[in-house]
Amino acid sequence: MRLENKTAIVVGAGQSPGETTGNGRATCLTFAREGARVLCADRDLSGAEETATLIREAGGTAIAVEADVASEAQLAAMVARCQSEWGRIDILHYNVGISLAGGDAGVTEITEDAFDRIMTINLRGCVMACKHALPIMREQGSGAIVNVSSLAAIEKNPLVAYKASKAAMVAYTEQLAIQNAKYGVRANAILPGLLETPMAVETRMREWGQTREEVVASRNARIPLSNRMGTAWDVANAALYLASDEAAFVTGIALRLDGGAGVNVG
Repeated sequence: MRLENKTAIVVGAGQSPGETTGNGRATCLTFAREGARVLCADRDLSGAEETATLIREAGGTAIAVEADVASEAQLAAMVARCQSEWGRIDILHYNVGISLAGGDAGVTEITEDAFDRIMTINLRGCVMACKHALPIMREQGSGAIVNVSSLAAIEKNPLVAYKASKAAMVAYTEQLAIQNAKYGVRANAILPGLLETPMAVETRMREWGQTREEVVASRNARIPLSNRMGTAWDVANAALYLASDEAAFVTGIALRLDGGAGVNVG
């Protein structure tokens, strides 16, 4: 019960169709298992409700809210709903991001519309969610913001909008950390490497025209630690640590979660 009596908003609580669990859903379930009341927010209300139902069936407390991160008004309403429902916001977890599905490409191929859409979802949505949650956290004198960036922020990546947005998220999280430390609010980022999630694997199956086994095998081969990708549960466990009081003296970090890929150089 590491999050007992805490209230968490998880943005991106649903998931794409696929064989495995997505980061947002795994984090919601992990937070609830550890005692948090969880507001499951997603553009797809049915996906958010499915996650909330899984939590309630396991004996936890959760509500589902529709929130498109491209709309500041919907993000503001999401935050207001959490405060009205439970009276406080202890954790804000931003777990929304797109790449290939948004039309990402190399720098000489990227379109204006694709770049704007990916930056809106990956970065601007995070900024706006924090904008509305921070006044509540400051008034409380406590809070933990956990943003999911990507190892792409620091390693080579051919997809220009994804890399730019995820690198900017790290810088923004550092800014949040230093500007809100005096209020008792912490902010940290997680940098996942290759993961076996529906968004990562099933999207590439469609884009690359490969079987699931082919996509998984090619990604596993790139991981130094045991030649296997991470899972959404690895991300959830990292988010749990950063959101909990165990990380009370941790702020402004970018935690690599990559099976050693980030130090596999030379």
